[in-house]
Amino acid sequence: MALRSKSKFLLLPMVLPLLALAGCHAQPELTPQQAEGQHLYWGRCAHCHEENDLALKPPPPNLHGALSKATLPSGAPATDIEVRRLVLTGKGKMPSFSGRFTEEQMAALLAYLHTDMPQPADGGS
Repeated sequence: MALRSKSKFLLLPMVLPLLALAGCHAQPELTPQQAEGQHLYWGRCAHCHEENDLALKPPPPNLHGALSKATLPSGAPATDIEVRRLVLTGKGKMPSFSGRFTEEQMAALLAYLHTDMPQPADGGS
């Protein structure tokens, strides 16, 4: 019996790190640029692309992971150039945001769109 108890304790140093890793799904830290993009997205884009609070039909596309695919939901190439063009010129029900983003803000928004797009700690409000 004493041997069995000791063997349990010998396994703990090996098992605990594995358990910690298995339960750890922490969001990676955003760079300052990505954090600014997060702020812009949740302030200017999320009300349509996340919440669809205007009840648009069909709903605007979900943008999570859009830049990690070959094409955007519209079928256009999933490139920074194309996203910039769509944001600045608009398309369909999406209005033009020309003149509403500085170059630095557009770069920050694109940097955030390249992440897994975590929601802000305050829930996006």
